[in-house]
Amino acid sequence: MSDPLKVTIIGSGNWGSAVAKILGINVRRHHKFDSTLRIYVYEEMVDGKKLSEIINTTHINTKYLPGVVLPDNVVAIPDIREAVKGADILLFVIPHQFVKNICAQLVGCVKSSAVGLSLIKGVDINEDGLILISSIIEDTLKIPVSVLMGANLAKEVAEEKFCETTIGCKDKKLGHILKELCQAPYFRVTVVEEVEAVELCGALKNVIAVAAGLSDGLEQGDNTKAAVIRLGLMEMIKFIEIFYPGCSTETFLESCGIADLVTTCYGGRNRRLGEAFVRTGKNFVQLEKELLNGQKLQGPTTAAEVYQMMEKRKMHEKFPLFTAIHRICVLEMKPEELIHCLMHHPEHMDEEPHEHAFLHSKSMQGNLNA
Repeated sequence: MSDPLKVTIIGSGNWGSAVAKILGINVRRHHKFDSTLRIYVYEEMVDGKKLSEIINTTHINTKYLPGVVLPDNVVAIPDIREAVKGADILLFVIPHQFVKNICAQLVGCVKSSAVGLSLIKGVDINEDGLILISSIIEDTLKIPVSVLMGANLAKEVAEEKFCETTIGCKDKKLGHILKELCQAPYFRVTVVEEVEAVELCGALKNVIAVAAGLSDGLEQGDNTKAAVIRLGLMEMIKFIEIFYPGCSTETFLESCGIADLVTTCYGGRNRRLGEAFVRTGKNFVQLEKELLNGQKLQGPTTAAEVYQMMEKRKMHEKFPLFTAIHRICVLEMKPEELIHCLMHHPEHMDEEPHEHAFLHSKSMQGNLNA
């Protein structure tokens, strides 16, 4: 009989801690997993005490997920090399800005047979163009990496409110193991093979959520926000089709697609700070420091990276919403101009019908003119 699989979570913010609550129960319940769940904690002082010691003694992450009790088999480790030692499955739950630095520290410390699961929502840009976070981890650590994305606000998951999520994994056997590790009665997992589409949905929806927040700050109402979501989804699909052609359109109907987009545009931190950006006049750097309690804002950063990619390929006209969001974030446009962008989006121009028939059919036009 093979040895039980050892699991480590890298990252202990609110999402990493919420996931630790689920996995702590699952590794104890399933014999195929080692019953101890290790979680790497970036050491901070909270009320005069080390955060790792607080978690290990009270079983509560008082800074990032206060009031939620973690299973007592969740062990916080502030030394990242020690945390991953001997691990068979590594879950990455850190801001995407920190991935390269974290992975560099892990070179030579990770088992060659290990596998990764990225819960990180973001992308990066290099001289060749767009690069997925999962690819950075794979290339640096030489391990296969799957992804988990979905409509999963951390606080609601921690409170055991029902939700769904999507795992993108190209290996069916591994996908089944990851589902066993992550699923709970209130956290239902679907496994698909479209790793790239799943991951990009998780990154791009944060950009659209900023626009939803801008709309709220401008007091435009739910109808306008619905337009932001619809046009945003269309640009997401087009972007993914251009850079990763061949992805199944069904993936966008999974939790990682439309569901994650909707919940983030109504309840996520990117929406909240987008609204605050309009109401306070402060920039996103200031707002992140003042409102996120040490957490990182992903939307404006991802918008900048997407903009760089579009600039390289001279594709701004294909993605007017993505373009407007970035330019507003860097103060090149006023928030009010977002509404002009929506009104004059190519989707509303008769001479440029959208190519996605399953989303927007103009087949009735001939009948109406007959």
